[in-house]
Amino acid sequence: MGPLRLEDLRRVHIIGVGGTLMGAFAAFLKRRGIDVSGSDNEIYPPMSDVLADAGVRLFKGYKAENLQMASPGGLDLVVVGNVVRSDNPEARKAIDGGYIYSSLPEAMEKLLLPATKNIVVAGTHGKTTTSALMAHVLNCCGLAPSYFIGGVVPDLPGSFFVNPDGKYFVLEGDEYDTAFWDKVPKFNHYLPDDAILTSVEFDHADIYPDFEAVKKAFDGFVTRIRPGGRLICCADYPAAVEVSKKCAVPVITYGSRPAAGVRYYPDALGMNGQMYRFRLMDDGRPEAELELAMAGMHNVLNAISVWIECQGLGLGPDAVSGAMKSFRGVKRRQEVRGEVRGVLVIDDFAHHPTAVRETLRAIRARYPGRRIIAVFEPRSATSRRKFFQNQYAGAFDEADAAFIA
Repeated sequence: MGPLRLEDLRRVHIIGVGGTLMGAFAAFLKRRGIDVSGSDNEIYPPMSDVLADAGVRLFKGYKAENLQMASPGGLDLVVVGNVVRSDNPEARKAIDGGYIYSSLPEAMEKLLLPATKNIVVAGTHGKTTTSALMAHVLNCCGLAPSYFIGGVVPDLPGSFFVNPDGKYFVLEGDEYDTAFWDKVPKFNHYLPDDAILTSVEFDHADIYPDFEAVKKAFDGFVTRIRPGGRLICCADYPAAVEVSKKCAVPVITYGSRPAAGVRYYPDALGMNGQMYRFRLMDDGRPEAELELAMAGMHNVLNAISVWIECQGLGLGPDAVSGAMKSFRGVKRRQEVRGEVRGVLVIDDFAHHPTAVRETLRAIRARYPGRRIIAVFEPRSATSRRKFFQNQYAGAFDEADAAFIA
């Protein structure tokens, strides 16, 4: 896709419009006064309601003729979702029929990100929670950022929001590939000014053949940080530190404990009721007392990275700490779904052995003395392969019993 401006768009069609982010993008364009249509096999609530309320015209099923029916006078842009495969007849018509087409990440790169200060959160673990916390804190501090987050965040009105007058854009930088014709990570399109690198481990075995390929992808990410920016890197992951050496901007490190090269770390961790309390140290000096509704060292580290970025933006410490305390987390991240006859049911997205281990440790810390029964469904491409079979054996050590669903 060549140069294209948001103000040039009159008619846009979206293939795969039923996804959370694709649908939110369609609704945003419609609110801008653009004629928007979309197609998908099935569209369910709440996205079907969002699209109906926005007035987006919908086609059920993927057909080549949908493009002509969407706008007999022609389309300015066709956006193709990541779930769409190369044999999709509608996508093939867009590509082979001479239409201007793009993925959602590329559309954002061209239409939304050139003029904003982009804060991109990347990493194998924690990027959804960290980007959501970042957006929440900036919101609470009155900055009304735009944001693009791959999860449901109770403290935000949606996963995707664009403030036309906003200075900041917070993005979750996914290392998964962009589209069937664009096999680079999505975060390659996000034009980072500041970046947070939470972790680097092997994952996504369906698209990355080995760990070296994963590290190479993150190498490409940090080299894209624009001049004048910074990288905030978690030093608990040696591969993340290795990747950080590839970038040309200043690097600020943080970790779970004082160590060589680690500037920020937590101290005096403990529970205050249902709040996780810790003291943040900066080069061995106390900097702040922080409280989180989220438990676990992994969430402490997520919060530290957000704190560092907020201090770099010049935000007041009291405002930032207050916003962090009010953050309720992300759906399917230690989410309490209910309690039945004394049995508390907690839902978590964790599938990587590191994420499983840290989540169970966090639950053990929050609910000491309770029996923990872990039910694990290996649904991700990596968890269904043998790559981590030895690591999974120890990932459930904090559980009293573990079952594979």
